[in-house]
Amino acid sequence: MRRYALMFFLTMFLIGTDTFLISPLLPTLSQLYRIQSSISGWMVSAYAIGYAVFALVSGPISDGRDRKKVMLWGLLAFAVSTLLCGFATSFPLMLLFRFLAGVSASFVTPQIWASIPVVVDRKAIVKVMGYATAGLSVSQLIGIPVGSYLAAISWQTPFLVISAAAILLLLLNRYALPELEIEKREHFSFLKTYANILHNSLALSYLLTYFVFQTGSFTAITFIATWFTRDFGLTLTGIGTAMIAIGAGNLIGSLWGSHIVSKLGLERTFLYEFIALVVLYLVIPFTSTFWLAETLLTIVFLVNGFIFPLFMTTLQGTSQNARSTISSLSNAAMYFGETLAGLIGGILFKQFTGYLGVSLFSALMIIVALLLYTKSGIFSLKYKQEK
Repeated sequence: MRRYALMFFLTMFLIGTDTFLISPLLPTLSQLYRIQSSISGWMVSAYAIGYAVFALVSGPISDGRDRKKVMLWGLLAFAVSTLLCGFATSFPLMLLFRFLAGVSASFVTPQIWASIPVVVDRKAIVKVMGYATAGLSVSQLIGIPVGSYLAAISWQTPFLVISAAAILLLLLNRYALPELEIEKREHFSFLKTYANILHNSLALSYLLTYFVFQTGSFTAITFIATWFTRDFGLTLTGIGTAMIAIGAGNLIGSLWGSHIVSKLGLERTFLYEFIALVVLYLVIPFTSTFWLAETLLTIVFLVNGFIFPLFMTTLQGTSQNARSTISSLSNAAMYFGETLAGLIGGILFKQFTGYLGVSLFSALMIIVALLLYTKSGIFSLKYKQEK
């Protein structure tokens, strides 16, 4: 289990670093390509669109096959497309290469979430989900700041380094992981796989809720760097340093979330964390100092770290025979949410003072997600974890 957890952690760390890498670079790339901040979010959205669209394909391809092979090919394509981002001399080229990077990543991360329920004991699922989520958290704690520092050398450097790291991880996974087609089951066609899911009302309800939640969350996350730069005068390296504390909150939440679930249960944990996020997003735009804004955003990321493994655990629990597809659809929902976040957030950031429009929109999305989860009946279900 430890070997799996380590490989899953490293893979999610790398993909997470690339996912969020573009955010602190938005001010720099906006100047380089001579574009307005209102459309700079497209560099985030291009990656998200590529991931979201092709996640609809990668899931059915993976179910019933060796997930290790799917993951390795995805990592190779990811390395190449990220390398090309470092040579993007125009805004359209950057959009194209970011799109291809998203396509490649859509064949990697679903294998992580789909494999966890079948390679670890049931009682350890939430815990290992937390370790994988911690990979994303550490990408914010270490990856994004390091990316910012590397960008101080040149804006191309972060892309080149991540590409090289992807090749190293590919080789490591090649020799450290066994075949990941643990369950020998029938491979269904695309149509049959999706037909089964479309008849799964609980899975569809959870996917919709997850999409709404991530739309709000990514809207807030994407424009932190732009807000810090414009209103508090932070430099590129200053943004990287600020993200260390924020990422630390997410990491702590990912590692300790399972302890809260064991004490409060899934339904109460979800409810309290939803409420906490709404309150925080309503307060953040009215902060007048950098340190207060930094503190509140760190708490937001702490709560996000608590809640993300729970989302993935409940989503994976809705299907036994299409876990990769459910995982892909959940990631598609997340990146469709990120796509809207990049588009809507840019407009809100331009039209409203400071962080007000972005933060209030995020609060609204969290409220809608809470209402959808309430309607699905999750807060009336009993969560039991085997000891």
